[in-house]
Amino acid sequence: MLKMKKVSETYDLRVFTDSGEYFGDIEDSIVAGNKVSGWKVKATKNSFLSRVLGSAKGVIVPHQMVRAVGDILIVSRNAVPSGGNPAEEEAQE
Repeated sequence: MLKMKKVSETYDLRVFTDSGEYFGDIEDSIVAGNKVSGWKVKATKNSFLSRVLGSAKGVIVPHQMVRAVGDILIVSRNAVPSGGNPAEEEAQE
């Protein structure tokens, strides 16, 4: 059964990648017409985004990158900004 959720219920949801890393928190949604087209994810303390982005406040994740919405929001690993994975960068050095 498909469960419906109000967009306002998603604010401050924790966001994780499909590989299990804490990505950030939902700050806002981008609605076009009657569909969600994207999510503003803020880089919170100790999140993957804060490590990758540095001083930037967050990113916009296209809704196509969202895998699931429930008690948390799960996004594709491909939603990671082009800065890459800090662990992978350290391994290359």
